[in-house]
Amino acid sequence: MAKTKILVSALEPSSNLHLKEILKHTQELELLGIYDKSLGTPLYDISEMAIMGVVDAIKKLKWFFKVANEILILAKDADKILLMDSSGFNLPLAKKLKKAYPNKEIIYYILPQIWASRPKRAVKLEKYCDRLLGILPFEVDYYKSKAEYIGHPLLDEIHIKSEEKEKKYIAFMPGSRRSEITKLLPIFKEVRQKLSDKKAVLIIPNSFSDEKIAILYGNISDFEIERDTHTALAKSEFAFICSGTATLEAALIGTPFTLSYIAKKIDFFIGTKLLGIKQVGLANIILTNYNNSTLHNELLQENVTVENLLKEYYEIDRSIFAQKAKELKAYLSHGSSKNVAKILMT
Repeated sequence: MAKTKILVSALEPSSNLHLKEILKHTQELELLGIYDKSLGTPLYDISEMAIMGVVDAIKKLKWFFKVANEILILAKDADKILLMDSSGFNLPLAKKLKKAYPNKEIIYYILPQIWASRPKRAVKLEKYCDRLLGILPFEVDYYKSKAEYIGHPLLDEIHIKSEEKEKKYIAFMPGSRRSEITKLLPIFKEVRQKLSDKKAVLIIPNSFSDEKIAILYGNISDFEIERDTHTALAKSEFAFICSGTATLEAALIGTPFTLSYIAKKIDFFIGTKLLGIKQVGLANIILTNYNNSTLHNELLQENVTVENLLKEYYEIDRSIFAQKAKELKAYLSHGSSKNVAKILMT
């Protein structure tokens, strides 16, 4: 039986983790396009699509147009089209694809966060896509039609619960971007010194080379190093986490944490004053939309101090955290991978 050919545009490492999970539920798909080379033979591997900052993005702009045109040609042989995250590239691509192939089904999975900024993108998404697969229950309300909640991929990907292991560690996650690490790590190192009687684990992204670690992190001899976020969080009684998906991972694993983030002053001004962003943590955003409550504290900008972080560690109410984490997990309800696989096959 011939396999269903799926044109994929998945530029982010996280998108490819979700794609890998989808493929566990079917052997009937053949991938074309942009994705991680570990999943097949892509037109371009995601490592070729990575950009570092605005200057790099401008330099590669002409090349990105070339790639989009190549994808357009490749789409001729596809039965369906799957666009994942990366709206800066995938939304203009959706427009090109719909114009060239009006009868091909375009599916968008991992929707842009229009609830945080630029809500007008909803109109374009509904115009150029046929199905919009949301991973947060509340985000589908921002669309008039075509959007559906299909579950959250982390509920498929987290296979470990914190109670499965004795929690002996305190985890430190200073982020994955250079700007995040350089601002947060010095403060985290001081916190670690103050908690010298505890075991500490520093979570470092899988993609970082030894050379990059030496340059970015300096002396980290006071920490044990862990590359697997889920494993590290599961063995930790508390975590200090930079903003990002890791906050939701910690919540679903059940590890109490506090969020710390220091943005550039101009970015913080734009986010809070112009865009009206009131929360940074994804777990908090989800719970607030569900039942108008929060899971954890958010220490931002000048409030990220050694004293405040230590206060968070000693004063957090772990029973309330556990209850709120349970509510969050119940709200998300189920994973998404099996549902996406079914949509792609039918």
